[in-house]
Amino acid sequence: MGVRIKRGDTVKVISGPESGKTGEVERVIPKSGRVVIGGVNIRTRHAQPTQNNQQGLYTFEAPVHASNVMVVGPDGEPTRVGFRVNESGQKVRVAKRSGKDMD
Repeated sequence: MGVRIKRGDTVKVISGPESGKTGEVERVIPKSGRVVIGGVNIRTRHAQPTQNNQQGLYTFEAPVHASNVMVVGPDGEPTRVGFRVNESGQKVRVAKRSGKDMD
């Protein structure tokens, strides 16, 4: 089953050491079922110092598994995502908690 999260969605981490944090999805990696969330799961790497990076340290957001996050729905609460076909025949994402359209 595919990932029901899109880039630009606001999500809340529900499991793991980053539990409770919210952020916007920057990237979705469907092959591994992971998402990169801005400001969440920050990691630090050491690299050879260069002229651009004098210190040799850089930080980045590491991916989080999609099962550990929930999309924040239109009502501001974490919700599961479902699908339905609207009257014009287009497939629309729906928040399971409130029943409101998300797209």
